[in-house]
Amino acid sequence: MLKGCGRTENARADGLPADQGEADAAQPAYRLLEREGKLAERVDQAYAMLEKCELCPRRCGVNRRKGELGFCRAPGKAKIASHSPHYGEERALVGRGGSGTIFFSNCNLRCVFCQNWPIAHEGRGREIDDGALANLMLDLQRRGCHNINVVTPTHVLPNILGAVRIAHARGLRLPICYNTGGYELPEVVKLLDGVVDIYLPDLKFMDGEEADRYIVRGAKDYPDMAQKSIAEMHRQVGDLVVDKRGVALRGVMVRHLVMPNHVAGTREFVAWIAKNLTGKTYVNIMSQYRVEHQAFEHERIARAITSEEFVQAIDWALAAGLTNIDDRAMARYRMHKRRV
Repeated sequence: MLKGCGRTENARADGLPADQGEADAAQPAYRLLEREGKLAERVDQAYAMLEKCELCPRRCGVNRRKGELGFCRAPGKAKIASHSPHYGEERALVGRGGSGTIFFSNCNLRCVFCQNWPIAHEGRGREIDDGALANLMLDLQRRGCHNINVVTPTHVLPNILGAVRIAHARGLRLPICYNTGGYELPEVVKLLDGVVDIYLPDLKFMDGEEADRYIVRGAKDYPDMAQKSIAEMHRQVGDLVVDKRGVALRGVMVRHLVMPNHVAGTREFVAWIAKNLTGKTYVNIMSQYRVEHQAFEHERIARAITSEEFVQAIDWALAAGLTNIDDRAMARYRMHKRRV
């Protein structure tokens, strides 16, 4: 049995940890939306978009409900690669019970350095309907996870909304964490207002030319779309709020991967966060870039980052006035700082 996933003697009948009492557990946003009769409308709106798919900035326009495939190659049903409690996410998501991750197959970005390329690029996984997806969410709740973490969700947003509504009727009470690569349409993100409690977007590139170079078939508009969408996410849920255990209840957590030769634009990233969100925005400046998949074919990113590059990245963040940097990133920073 996975650590933290079993039913403990103190677990409540609905699968939530016994210590998640009324003082700590904010009600997930979708409960109010359903009570107001609005969640069904969101599901219908999202599914209508599949008939001429414009869920993301690629705006392929294919009818996925009739089996047509766009850039992401996703069918009309959700395709999943795995679901399980995950302990490698940020501490605020993991807590003691793990983050309940559901990894969706396919992707609307397909970066050349993707570490999950068999799932994202090749689409390995199995198709399931919304009812089965709802059951996976409930299974993760029963196993003691703190949230439902939907990974690479953009192209299956209608399926997720449909599943959340079904799962809520069956007893789901966990917050939804929307774990995205950042290539979103702000107007589509608005469909998630009142559904998603925790947003976990990447802001991968700050320069359109770099995004165009390292994303399959290019995405020169990536920085603009990601920035506008993250601003909308922050408007909806604000800065990160945690309970007394340090477990995330609500808010935005932004990820940024430091890349060789600073091609991701880290200095511009931290400046944008400070200016357009708040200095208290939770940011995870990540050092785990690896040369994966097709990255070997691109000279500027065909190596690991150096200690100097990572230290410089955190130095920029601190100078920009960011005060809520991921604690593990800061621990790595202090370690690397002693070396350079």
